[in-house]
Amino acid sequence: MDFHLSEAEKKFRDEVERFILAEMPRSYVENDLYWPGGYGAISEFEVRDPEVEAFRRRMGELGWSTMAWPKEYGGGGRTFIEQAIFCERFSYHGAPGMDISTLIAGPTILRFGSEELKQEWIPQIVKGNLKFWLAYSEPNAGSDLAAIQTRAVEDGDYLIVNGQKIWGSGAHVSDCGWMVARTDMNAQPYRGTALFIVDNKTPGITIRPIINIDGFHSFNEVFFDNVRVPKKNVVGEMNMGFYYLMVALDFERLAISMGGFRRRFEDLLQYARETRRNGRLLSEDARVRSKLAELAIEIEIAYLLYYRTAWMMDNNLFPNIEASEIKLVTTMLSRKLADTGLEIMGPYGQLWTGSAHAPLSGRFSLGYLDSLSAVIGAGTSEIQRNILAQRGLGLKRK
Repeated sequence: MDFHLSEAEKKFRDEVERFILAEMPRSYVENDLYWPGGYGAISEFEVRDPEVEAFRRRMGELGWSTMAWPKEYGGGGRTFIEQAIFCERFSYHGAPGMDISTLIAGPTILRFGSEELKQEWIPQIVKGNLKFWLAYSEPNAGSDLAAIQTRAVEDGDYLIVNGQKIWGSGAHVSDCGWMVARTDMNAQPYRGTALFIVDNKTPGITIRPIINIDGFHSFNEVFFDNVRVPKKNVVGEMNMGFYYLMVALDFERLAISMGGFRRRFEDLLQYARETRRNGRLLSEDARVRSKLAELAIEIEIAYLLYYRTAWMMDNNLFPNIEASEIKLVTTMLSRKLADTGLEIMGPYGQLWTGSAHAPLSGRFSLGYLDSLSAVIGAGTSEIQRNILAQRGLGLKRK
C-alpha cells in the first residue's frame, strides 16, 4: 500500500479545495462549532439552513455527494480513496459534507435493497433532497442493539410500528428515519428485526428535544404510536435487518472527520506559537512541545488508518475490523486533543464560546464536553475493543 497521492488524486484534491473556498456558506463556517469525533455540537443538527441545503444540492450536481457509488445509480464512479480525500478536505475546512443519507443509508440500500427500493430512494438521495436520521438506540438498548424493543408488526402491505427511540441526532430537521425494529418477538434478536425507512411526516410520530451538555438541540427522543410504514420501505429481507445494520454501522464508523483533527491541532499549534506565559512563548516550553508532538504523531497514525480503510474498499476488501479500529483510535484522539488543549491553555481554556477572552473562540472548551459523546456514538469504545479482540485477534468472549 502506497499512501502517496497520485497526480490525478492531487489534482482532484485541489479541485475540491477550490470548490469549498468558493462555494461554502460563510454563515455556516462562522457558526459551526463541530468538534472532530463528537456528536453534540453540529449546527446542522439544530436547524435546517437553506444555504447549506443549496450547497449540498450543488455537491449532488457535481456527483461529489455520492462519488464512490456506481454511475448507473447516479454516482460518480470514483474511488474510495477519492471519497476519503473529499471528506478530509471538507472536514478540514468545517464544510457541510456528506451526511447520513449519502454515507450510511444510500450505500446500504445499494448493497441490500431491492431494485424497487433503489429506484424510489436513490435518485432523491443523489440530488440531495433527503435528510435522514438514525433510529437505532432506545432507552434500554444502546451499545446492545440486539435488545431493542420497538416493534414493527406486519399488517398486509404495512408495518405497524410502536415504541421509542432516543438520541436521534437531527431527527427534528430530517425527512426520514433510518430505522431498525423487532419484527418477530419470538425469534432470536439477530433474526427477528427489520431495517426500513420511515417518513417523518407519517401520523403517530412525536419528536421531543433533548438539550445536550453543550447546550445544543442536536439529540431527540422519538415516539412511535401505531405508525404505518409501507413494507416496500424494508431494506432486504424482512427479518434480517440486524445483519444489514451491522454493515450500516461500519459505514458510519468510516465517516471520520480526519481533516477536522488536523485543523484543530493546527489551531492549537498556532496558539502555542503566539501566546506568552510568564514572558515566554508556550511553544518554547518543553512540556508543551512534548504534548503537541504526541498529538502530531497520533494524528498521522489516524490518517494512515483512514487511507488504509479506503484502500481496502477500493480493493473489494470488507474493513469490518478496521472500521472498529479507526473508530476507537479517533475516539481516543478526540478526547486527547481536547484534554491537551485545555491543559495548554490553562484556566482561560475553560471559558465558553462568546467570551471575549476565550482562546480560539472557546472551541476547545466546547470540544472537551462534546468529546464525551465520541466514546459513545456509533458504538462505545468498549464495544470497539471487544470487536477487535474477538474478530481481529480471535479471542474468546470469556
